[in-house]
Amino acid sequence: MLVLFETPAGFALFKVLDEGKLDKVEDLWKEFATSDLARKIVKLKAFNKFENTSDALSSATLLIDSKPSKGLRKFLRTHCDGETLAVADSKLGNAIKEKLKIDCLHNNAVMELMRGLRNQLTELISGLAVQDLAPMSLGLSHSLSRYKLKFSPDKVDTMIIQAIGLLDDLDKELNTYAMRVREWYGWHFPELAKIVQDNIQYAKVVKLMGNRTNAVNLDFSEVLSEETEAELKEAAVISMGTEVSDLDLANIKELCDQVLALSEYRAQLYDYLKSRMNTIAPNLTALVGELVGARLIAHGGSLLNLAKQPGSTVQILGAEKALFRALKTKHATPKYGLIFHASLIGQAAPKIKGKISRSLAAKTALAIRYDALGDGQDNTMGLENRAKLEARLRVLEGRELGRSAGSTKGKPKIEFYDKDRKKGAGALITPAKTYNPSADLVFGQTTDLAPSKQAAEQGATLRKKRKLEEAELEPTGEASEDPPKEEGEGEGEKRKKKKKKVKLGSADDQISISEAEEQTKKKKEKKKDKAPGTELVTQDNIAAPESEEELSKKKRKKKQAEEEQAAGDNTSKRKKDKKKKDKGL
Repeated sequence: MLVLFETPAGFALFKVLDEGKLDKVEDLWKEFATSDLARKIVKLKAFNKFENTSDALSSATLLIDSKPSKGLRKFLRTHCDGETLAVADSKLGNAIKEKLKIDCLHNNAVMELMRGLRNQLTELISGLAVQDLAPMSLGLSHSLSRYKLKFSPDKVDTMIIQAIGLLDDLDKELNTYAMRVREWYGWHFPELAKIVQDNIQYAKVVKLMGNRTNAVNLDFSEVLSEETEAELKEAAVISMGTEVSDLDLANIKELCDQVLALSEYRAQLYDYLKSRMNTIAPNLTALVGELVGARLIAHGGSLLNLAKQPGSTVQILGAEKALFRALKTKHATPKYGLIFHASLIGQAAPKIKGKISRSLAAKTALAIRYDALGDGQDNTMGLENRAKLEARLRVLEGRELGRSAGSTKGKPKIEFYDKDRKKGAGALITPAKTYNPSADLVFGQTTDLAPSKQAAEQGATLRKKRKLEEAELEPTGEASEDPPKEEGEGEGEKRKKKKKKVKLGSADDQISISEAEEQTKKKKEKKKDKAPGTELVTQDNIAAPESEEELSKKKRKKKQAEEEQAAGDNTSKRKKDKKKKDKGL
């Protein structure tokens, strides 16, 4: 059995002299306590030396990926015919077995054997001293580290992560210090907080003015506008604040100096962050801006880690707590995270922020990958994608306003706003119609007649009605004698008159009325044959006198009932009188 051992100087191949001792794994380390004991177990068979540092680096990088280099394959073909090869990496053993058809072994005994060989390496390999091995391993490790980095020093994104973290901390500190200045100086000049809103300007004014009595004689033109300066001087004269000592004012001015110094340093740090972002991630900066891009890189850990994330993850990066809460409670998941602060999403209307954030996240993921893995240093890709997103935003806003933007077959047409339409199931698709009485259907009436004909026929029937009423009233002779009554009298009095006239009329009058009714019936039957649509009107004319006879009958019955009641009352009174008389007797 042969053992393959990698060194900074080259590949070594050892022959195992006593394979029986490999069975005792726990006691194997004792066999490598000294060099003499080690030579009894293993013996150097062959050594393949690296030609230069680049050869060593290429072989080492391939071994990290569990792949044999070209020189190693040639070396093993020469010295491993029909032998079993012990290797430290099982994946490397599989690759050697597939390509070179050499049986490979990897177990705990082999690992203990490798540990013993490493301990006695300089003794087993002649010509390899300890002082030579140390510089070789150090140089190879440095070369390997540079190769694994794969980026120039200008592309190290750790500086961005630190800078954005410091920028956020400075914002918090500045806000805290500025609020402390306002609260502290507010005891002396409380009106100044409303006049000067900006924190930096407030600190400059306090530092320049000191005591509020000095405001009248000072010039604030470098800090404030003319209107604000005049308002400040007026308020300083009539201020309600308390008096403070010079020592207090000195401490307040020192705090103002700290606020101004922090604000200046923050401006310098922002310029540094802007330049680093344009160098490391120019396309990402063109899409979402320096601050949002730096926060995305800091949240992802590095630009390379961020490049491995899909667009859906980039979209909600920073909203993990809301995402898992929504999944737990089965509510709607968030539509955006840190990317919400990008200018493109800020321009969008609330209804289309989700769509724009999804599109922006997809383009941002592409820009991050191009910045992390591409060779280009320009931001042309980011600018092109930003122009596409702005066009997409205009299209979505146009659709919201009712414009059809690129509509194709199969897509529903945009419906215009209808105030009569309601939301929800069973909604009115068409506006509610008003009631049309002319569309009503009546029994025996057709819609063939024109409205002018119908009006003429109705007028004729009304005239006949009046003639019949006059015929009924003529025999009585009372209609002409009665004086005209006032308009306020109700319809009930007219009906009573008609009933009286019917009662007073003789039998001959009733016969003449019946004959007139028969004549009108015959005429109406003839008209029916000509115009069937006039049935309803004739029926109404016939029904009028019948209703008057029924009313007269009812009146007679009522009078008879009243007479019977009166007779009954008289009899009851007589009986009572008799009883009283009987009692008196």
